[in-house]
Formats: sequence, C-alpha cells, structure tokens
Amino acid sequence: MITAKVELNQPLRQQRQFVAQTGSGHHLLLDDTAGGTGPKPIELVAVGLAGCTAFDVVTILRQKYHQRVTGYEVRVEADQAERPPQVFTAVRIHHVVTGFEIDVAALEEAIRLSEEKYCSVGAMMQKTASFHTTYEIVQDNTAWAKPTQAVGVQG
Repeated sequence: MITAKVELNQPLRQQRQFVAQTGSGHHLLLDDTAGGTGPKPIELVAVGLAGCTAFDVVTILRQKYHQRVTGYEVRVEADQAERPPQVFTAVRIHHVVTGFEIDVAALEEAIRLSEEKYCSVGAMMQKTASFHTTYEIVQDNTAWAKPTQAVGVQG
C-alpha cells in the first residue's frame, strides 16, 4: 500500500503551503505559483512519470541487456486540459542515454517495456493522455571510464 499525507504548514496565514510526507518517511514542501516555495502537486505527477520510467529503463538496460550506461536523463513535458480537473492530455517523454556503445534496439525495447508493462504512473496517465516518446544516445568519450580489455599477466 502506498500512503501519503499533506498538512497545511501555516494554518493561520493565507498561504497554501503544505508539508507532504510520503509513506516511506520523506518530506517536501508543496506550494502554488504564488507562494513559490515548492512544486505544485501536478508537477510531482510529471516527476513521478519521469522517475518511474527512468528506474525501469536504466534497470532493463543494465541488467537485461548489459549496456554500459554512464548517464541518463528523462525529460517530461505535459499539456493539460483547459478546464478542471485539468488532467494531462498529451505527454512528451525524451530519454537521453549516455554510455559506451549503447545498443539502439536494447534502448527501444527498454522504453517499450516501461511504457507497456512496468511503469505504473505511465499506465495511469495513459487513461487521459497521448504519449510521444523520443530518445537520443550520447557516446561517452571519457578516457578513464572506457571499458578495457583484460590483458594476460606475464611473469
């Protein structure tokens, strides 16, 4: 079971700042645009999607396909309906994977598995929004981090 709680931070003032607590004991501030001291709740939905798919994709790339990922970023942009409840209507997800000789087919399959099977946040959002996913692969050229071939020891 997933749990969360929010509590009005300054109940005697007009601001709408809340302290959120996750079931796992983490805290963060929630606010609106006027207060500007924390993210809006709807922004956390976009963050949740980015995080959910990021965990899936990087795990699949590393564990199933043995890809040498050295950096990874997921960017999410979402359009909302004009009228309440202003659900997401279109979502654009862009994956940027940095690594050594990343296999395009492995990345495409990892993204597909996340979108179609594993990411619970995405599955909920797909009820109201269309998804458009793109990716790019950046070749890591860091000399000291490049994989090396094992060389036999001579004695």
